[in-house]
Amino acid sequence: MKLEVISRRPSTPSQRPPLLFVHGAFGAAWVWEQHFLPFFAARGFEAHALSLRGHGESSGWEQLPYARLRDYVADLEQVAGALPAPPVLIGHSMGGAVVQKYMHAHPTPAAVLMASVPPHGLIGSFCGIAFTNPRLFYELGMIQALGPWMADSGAVRRALFSDDCPEEIINAVVPRLQAESSMVVFDLVGLDLPPSTPSAAMKAPVLVLGAERDAFVFRGGLEATAKTYRTRPEIFPNMAHAMMLEAGWQAVAERICEWLELTLALEPVPSAANAQPAGTPPAEASAAE
Repeated sequence: MKLEVISRRPSTPSQRPPLLFVHGAFGAAWVWEQHFLPFFAARGFEAHALSLRGHGESSGWEQLPYARLRDYVADLEQVAGALPAPPVLIGHSMGGAVVQKYMHAHPTPAAVLMASVPPHGLIGSFCGIAFTNPRLFYELGMIQALGPWMADSGAVRRALFSDDCPEEIINAVVPRLQAESSMVVFDLVGLDLPPSTPSAAMKAPVLVLGAERDAFVFRGGLEATAKTYRTRPEIFPNMAHAMMLEAGWQAVAERICEWLELTLALEPVPSAANAQPAGTPPAEASAAE
C-alpha cells in the first residue's frame, strides 16, 4: 500500500525516539504539518505523520467506503515498521483508536491520545451530541452521508473549533476535509473496538489529553480512556476538538514534549539548536510502500 508520510527532521543528529502522528476522521497527515511537525523537529525528534489509506496522497481511495479499522491499523504497522526505531505514537480522535489497537499488538515506547475515541467507542458521544447539540448531530450525519462538501465554516467551527478561534484557521481547514469510511464509523460504534483492559504485556506509558470545549469526546470518555491506561486525563481549557490546529496548539505540543522528556528520561535538547530557520522549505513528503 502506498502511504503518504510527511516528515520533519531535526537539523542536528539526535538520539530521541521518532514520533509518528495519526490523524482523525475526515483529515490526513496535513493536520500535523503546520504546527506539530516543525515544533517537535525543533526539539530534537524525527517527526512523521502518515495519511491512512484513502486519505491525503495515500492510495486506496476507491476502497475507502469499505475500509475497516483493522485496515488503518495495518497502515500504521507498515509505516511504523519502516522507521529505524519503534516510534512514540500520537493519535488524535479516530487516530487515537488506531493507536490503541496497535498498542495491544506491538511494543511501543509511549503513546499520546489526543481527544481520542475511548475504548468503549463512540456510542456515548453520539448520544451526548444528539441530546445536547441536535444541530451538530444533524450536520455530522449529513457530512457522513453526503460527503464533507456539505460542511460550511459554521458547521466546521461547531464540530472542531472553539467559538473564538480565528476565522482564517477554519477557512483553511474546510476545503481540505474529505470523506471517511462508514465501516470504520461502525467499527468505532462497537464492531471492532480496542480492548478495554490493557494486557499484562502492554507496558507503554500513555498520556491522555482532552479539550474543555470538545463537541465529540466528553469528559466521561476521557476519564474512561485514562482509567484504561492507569492514568488521569489532562484537559486544556478554552480548546475544542482540533487541538493541533486551534490557536492554543502550542500549549498542547509543549505538554507532550515535557511529558515525553520526563517519562522516557530523555536528555534535554535546546530548542534553539534544532530550530528550523525562517524560510525553511515545507516538510518533506514521501510514500511508504
